[in-house]
Amino acid sequence: MNKETLSNTQAICTMNLFLMGSTLLLGAGAQAKNDNWISIIIATLLAVPLVYIYSRIQILFPNKSLFDIFNTLFGKVLSKVFTILYTWYFFHLGVLVLRNFGEFLGTQAMPETPMLVPVITLSLLCIWAVKSGLETVGRSSKILFLTCILVIIIIQFLALSKESLPNIKPILKNGWNPVFSGAFSAFSFPFAEIIAFMGLPYFYKDKVNPFKVILISILGSGLLILLIALRNILVLGPCNLTNTYFPSYIAVSRIHVGDFLQRIEVSVSITFVSSVFIKINICLMAASNGLKSLFGLSSYKTITFQLGLLMAYFSYFIYGNIMEMVFWALNIYQYYAFPFQVIIPIFVLIVAKVKKPKLVIDN
Repeated sequence: MNKETLSNTQAICTMNLFLMGSTLLLGAGAQAKNDNWISIIIATLLAVPLVYIYSRIQILFPNKSLFDIFNTLFGKVLSKVFTILYTWYFFHLGVLVLRNFGEFLGTQAMPETPMLVPVITLSLLCIWAVKSGLETVGRSSKILFLTCILVIIIIQFLALSKESLPNIKPILKNGWNPVFSGAFSAFSFPFAEIIAFMGLPYFYKDKVNPFKVILISILGSGLLILLIALRNILVLGPCNLTNTYFPSYIAVSRIHVGDFLQRIEVSVSITFVSSVFIKINICLMAASNGLKSLFGLSSYKTITFQLGLLMAYFSYFIYGNIMEMVFWALNIYQYYAFPFQVIIPIFVLIVAKVKKPKLVIDN
């Protein structure tokens, strides 16, 4: 079986698009309202120790996915339990992102189109990409990331005429509690979700510390998310910012240059669809790899088609409406995801530190 590999550049581009994902439209740290830019800075800094934890695990077990590590460290029963839990988490994350995509098209871009149509279309495209392999996803990410960066830079420049500095005031009007709440939310969505990459069956082409690749991705995406959050605040103001589900789309819709450059918000849709496409690919690939490990399949690609269609099906029924989606994202998700993102990885690292010398001797 050929090993699928990513160069450092491809890995960084893929991780950046993954982290931007739904955040480009939904935003991060919404609990802090117009202080969410402070929450994003804090969340980015909080993610750095997590990067160390993830990279140390990968260094201790090079060329192994998270599911392989479970099989190495734990017995048959406990490794199966962890594999089932993380397979569900990666699958559920893909379902949530698909629903974000469907809600956006259903409420903003294509309101007359049934949600199931674009969701199924994107799911089939993701299934095709994942079955083509991680290298295909990596090459696509490189092109899509450069395109997204160019679009974001152009929009940021055009938005200057619509930005108003007083909109960011008053700073810390409600104190630090909403800021810290927003930071915890932004930490779990999107930064700590990068654990999905540990579920992939891939190998770096270049011999490099994973810490460097993951850290660059966290800081790069954090900077982009911060710039977008500041733009939304300065354009919309605190009142409008909290009264919309997709602040980036609404903010960019207010940008126009005379009568010849309008409807610029379409460009937001391009960047959003690009990043969501990559994020769903990674979630689908990680979940498929989990099922491969669980049932001893020869390749994760044998289960990709069925799992991708299940993602589309669950995404259609997981929420009753957009209000339920936003409530879950703001009030529940961070607590639900915390064990997967922080507690279990710390436990795995501790066990790996204790057992690794013995494993080396046994081998």
